[in-house]
Amino acid sequence: MSAFDVRDILKTAAAQEAGAGPAPARGAMPPAENLVPPRADAPLSPVVVAGCVRLAELVLVAATGLVVHAAVLGGVVPLNHVYLAAIGGLAVLTVAVLQSAGTYGIRALRAFFTAGMRVVVGWSLVFLMAGTVVFFAKLGDHYSRLWLGTFYLAGLSVLLTERLVLSLIIGTQMRRGRFDRRTAIVGGGESAEALIRSLEHQSDSGIRIVGVFDDRNDGRSADVVAGYPKLGTVSDLVTYARHTRLDLIVFTLPISAEGRILAMLSKLWVLPIDIRLSAHASKLRLRPRSYSYLGSVPVLDVFDKPIADWDVVVKSLFDRVVGGLMLIGFAPVMIAVALAVKLTSRGPVFFRQKRYGFNNELIEVYKFRSMYVDQSDAGAARLVTKGDPRVTPVGRFIRRTSLDELPQLFNVLKGDLSLVGPRPHALQAKAANTLYDQVVDGYFARHKVKPGLTGWAQINGWRGETDTSEKIQRRVEHDLYYIENWSVLFDLRILAKTPFALLKAENAY
Repeated sequence: MSAFDVRDILKTAAAQEAGAGPAPARGAMPPAENLVPPRADAPLSPVVVAGCVRLAELVLVAATGLVVHAAVLGGVVPLNHVYLAAIGGLAVLTVAVLQSAGTYGIRALRAFFTAGMRVVVGWSLVFLMAGTVVFFAKLGDHYSRLWLGTFYLAGLSVLLTERLVLSLIIGTQMRRGRFDRRTAIVGGGESAEALIRSLEHQSDSGIRIVGVFDDRNDGRSADVVAGYPKLGTVSDLVTYARHTRLDLIVFTLPISAEGRILAMLSKLWVLPIDIRLSAHASKLRLRPRSYSYLGSVPVLDVFDKPIADWDVVVKSLFDRVVGGLMLIGFAPVMIAVALAVKLTSRGPVFFRQKRYGFNNELIEVYKFRSMYVDQSDAGAARLVTKGDPRVTPVGRFIRRTSLDELPQLFNVLKGDLSLVGPRPHALQAKAANTLYDQVVDGYFARHKVKPGLTGWAQINGWRGETDTSEKIQRRVEHDLYYIENWSVLFDLRILAKTPFALLKAENAY
């Protein structure tokens, strides 16, 4: 499981205690931010990997059929629709049979010998089924027996070779923890210990526990639970999740502790992490379909990461393909704006500003400079208002039309921004002289996805100056609606409406 992480964390805690003089009182563990290990490698989605393997094997089988035809029947029997249909049908049937045989799970992809036997049986079954169809449909005269036999042997060799290579790659990535779900346990006591023991007894659960967090400091919450350290409180867990990779949070509190659960969730729901409530020790028994499972341990879903697995791939491809096309299309406009900025005021063409990105990570966004260089406000400590003397004449125009935002297409291609998402705010941005996160409860929940060039709030008129609390409140409400209802079609709808929203620039100065 996570012995590697636990040893490192305990060593860090021991070193800090040794250097800090007297040991801290019970429950006064070193702050979680001091115990955060180096950021783990980016996770690999088992769902996406399995999907890629299915597609790869579909292509491999089809390619093998074509190559065998060229090698065996080339110049003798033409590659007509009869053979193309057979090759396509065998490729699709192969993936379907191997799926039914359970060979696309991560553990199966790693275990070459076990999965290899299933591949042999599955591939043989495919040709047996194909032979049966050919026999009863009296299609034997349409296909070369030499081609079928060679296709069977060549396809089997290709699939087994591919599975051998894949098992070595998957095994390496699993040892690096790329498929593990790094999990924090919330709550201590016997229920947490029972859950941890159950997960540890399942070698294929995919769960890697990083530690325990609990707000209690009395005897009900030990400093070490089932060999895992208590790293701090739920507030510390938020800090921990901001500094290292965390994929899952599991509550071990009883369902009857509704007040405590809600109080903790009010702090944790802003994180882009799956949150589950353990039903392992609960006396409440629901139908099996009511639960999801960590291995064989039942849990109740509380919050899901808003964009995960194939959604991440689709949105990333959408951003880069459409963003690249937009960059090409807007290149003449960007060149014209750059010249106007350069020729009308001294200073650089671009303005760089630190802003909050996904999961509160700091990113540097690019804009065309719209202020006089000696009056630029990188932290946005002071809002830009109507007639603001800090803004250049060209700056007023490009701010009202949002042309100053076009360089952020480079941020999209870098992966810091999406085309559509909550707009990234400057670090010191304020509404009514109060920082945004102090005005809106759960403000940082808008950072559960990547920020975007445009968003649902912007096309609904909530852009520009935020001189009142209501304006930022409404903006955040629209951002959260977008996160909860995201789809590619929703993104396309927002992009299509953005030009019309820019024509209404009453609040943009």
